[in-house]
Amino acid sequence: MARTHILGFPRIGFERELKFALEAFWRGDTDETPLRETGRALRTRHCELQRTAGLDQIAAGDFAFYDTMLSQTALLGAVPARFAFDAKALTLAQYFELARGNARQPAMEMTKWFDTNYHYLVPELGPETRFDGGTEWLFEEVTEALALAPHVKPVLIGPITFLVLSKSVTAGFDRLQLLPALVRAYERILGRLRALGVEWVQLDEPALCTDLEPAWLDAYDTAYRGLADTGLKILLATYFGSAADRAERISRLPVHGVHIDLMRDLVRAPQSLDVWQRALPEHMVLSAGVIDGRNVWRTNLRKTVSMLRPLHDACGDRLWIAPSCSLSHVPVSLASEIQLDAEVRPWLAFATEKLGEVRVIARALNEGEAAVAEALDQSDAAQRSRTTSRRVTNAHVRAQVAGVTDRMTERDSPFKARIAKQRAALALPLLPTTTIGSFPQVQSLRATRAAYKRGEIGALDYLQHIRSEIESAVRKQEALGLDVLVHGEAERNDMVEYFAEHLWGYAITREGWVQSYGSRCVKPPIIYGDVCRPEPITVDTIAYAQSLTDKPVKGMLTGPITMLQWSFVRDDEARESVAMQIALAIREEVSDLEKSGVRVIQIDEPALREGLPLRRREWPAYLAWAVRAFRLAAAAVRDDTQIHTHMCYSEFGDILPAIAALDADVITIETSRSKMELLEAFHAFSYPNDIGPGIYDIHSPRVPSIEDMLALLRRAADVIPLERLWVNPDCGLKTRGWKETEGALRNMVEAARVLRAEVEGNARNPERSVATTRQSQHASPVTHE
Repeated sequence: MARTHILGFPRIGFERELKFALEAFWRGDTDETPLRETGRALRTRHCELQRTAGLDQIAAGDFAFYDTMLSQTALLGAVPARFAFDAKALTLAQYFELARGNARQPAMEMTKWFDTNYHYLVPELGPETRFDGGTEWLFEEVTEALALAPHVKPVLIGPITFLVLSKSVTAGFDRLQLLPALVRAYERILGRLRALGVEWVQLDEPALCTDLEPAWLDAYDTAYRGLADTGLKILLATYFGSAADRAERISRLPVHGVHIDLMRDLVRAPQSLDVWQRALPEHMVLSAGVIDGRNVWRTNLRKTVSMLRPLHDACGDRLWIAPSCSLSHVPVSLASEIQLDAEVRPWLAFATEKLGEVRVIARALNEGEAAVAEALDQSDAAQRSRTTSRRVTNAHVRAQVAGVTDRMTERDSPFKARIAKQRAALALPLLPTTTIGSFPQVQSLRATRAAYKRGEIGALDYLQHIRSEIESAVRKQEALGLDVLVHGEAERNDMVEYFAEHLWGYAITREGWVQSYGSRCVKPPIIYGDVCRPEPITVDTIAYAQSLTDKPVKGMLTGPITMLQWSFVRDDEARESVAMQIALAIREEVSDLEKSGVRVIQIDEPALREGLPLRRREWPAYLAWAVRAFRLAAAAVRDDTQIHTHMCYSEFGDILPAIAALDADVITIETSRSKMELLEAFHAFSYPNDIGPGIYDIHSPRVPSIEDMLALLRRAADVIPLERLWVNPDCGLKTRGWKETEGALRNMVEAARVLRAEVEGNARNPERSVATTRQSQHASPVTHE
């Protein structure tokens, strides 16, 4: 009998209840009690959904008030020492300070969870780190779940993945030195779970799907031998890629089951299922991730059952059916999507619907296809509809993609020639200041947008309100003294969704929210067909903003790779082809912006690194078409039009050649949480173009002082020539309030002014060089420690 389970469920709630409870708590409108009650209600609902779907094992411990990695850090008691918190008595307020910073300390570093758009908080480990135990939250949540269901499977991040994804706070420190202490901590945790009555525990080890040095692979043997006698059955979960090349090694670990993500292998390496079947011993469970946990397309149930039938016949109750990974990467439910196109909606399955798909597959295997004939027939109908729909294929778009040439991806002149023309045309000062694009979207603005969507106000009233917001943003930037302005994006709900709404081939959901980090939720659009731009999207808005000021205003666009990565992409077309379609649409928008008089155009690509495959051997192919797509979008302008791009919250050091190959005139990057560490890589690589390293963290409500920003700016000036250095925040300011935004930007502009004045003083006093000035400034640096 095949058994059923999931690896995790979305925690934000059907109506984003967690988001609103978090933000009420952060504003001081509520205390911990209502927030904890919201968390408890959500966990209860998720448990009931799994029970109603008939799953054999109920996932628990997959909930977090901010981030699972942060919660794991708190559970282990590995709270960064710089915060001086008592790990065993950590409050929710202190937990959030770790994630968001406070007046004394910046937040923990945040980066992308493998190749997803989810952000995790990076644990900070060093020789002094102790895993002596922390919060009791996991055990409380498991106790709740056991009161609702007899078979509860707690979910934890595995010990090796935890170490791999952490950072060393002491230079040269080998985190593997902490493995014995960490294993003892996991032993204690698993022992307590067993005492609660738990039989199975899921330890997530997606690091097994990445490139690992031999020492890290050997660490798996050490760690899991240490956990072999806890009395719990361990399901080791791999996902986001294939670990089939390590099947033999994994099969020798003293665990009781292995979960494998088959979504990728079934397309590229269908033989991998045979590899796992041969490798795993007869006592070991094989959990087959055959339902896509990262995309929204309905599963081809009949095809999946047929593929699994031989495995079921061989394994019997050792076969578990599951999604490929946690369902937290897809929206909660299709129930409210009544406005979705009637043809497209039957093609989709969100998290709740995927629970049903898990159960249908298991029943078809256990009881025969006749037991679920109606569900299989509906799945067949959806597959036929997608295949035959006239709305999916656009012959004109496909001809355009086929006609793309190398010349279309090249600027007229190299960077050195372009930048000279741009500096002459823009007349910017040394260390020009700018922002990344968005400004705070206050409640009145969101209410106006909602009223317009509901038809309560007309288009003219809406336009007037948006233009009023744009004018206000421009005037505030002028008053602050910024050099290159933005229009503030008052008309935009999201940097991807806004453009998707204006492109053909995309569908937009009503409540298709997915957590990105903390309370930040995004609503990825759905690419169901060939993509094209029917008409200009941003030209009127940017041209209006430019008419209000003599300072340059950036045209703000989202790049083709980010439009791809932050959407749910069709699974019936190569991603490269879809990226080129989007690039052509953006190219048309870039050309129209330039024709309207816009001289600075930013094409954001924060997801470029995110799209990188987990294995290095696959990097060159992806980077080749990703770079080509960006260059196709950007290369249609004259030399004196300046192209910017923005990237954030990813490890970019290992793809610097590709970033340089984008050939953007200016790149702005996130660097403040890592204290400019990334710039060392740009310096070592001799990155040739202009750079704007973020000098304050916009994901924290903390307003850094002028001295804080000067310290980071001076570090940047140590490795980047001043004439190529821009000054800006880490990212867009949409999620912040105006008071903190204006305070931070005022300090940022002043920090740039101070450093400019020092440089001008050095120019008047030649015997005191800039280098000498920096050395004296660094004699007593301002730090966050």
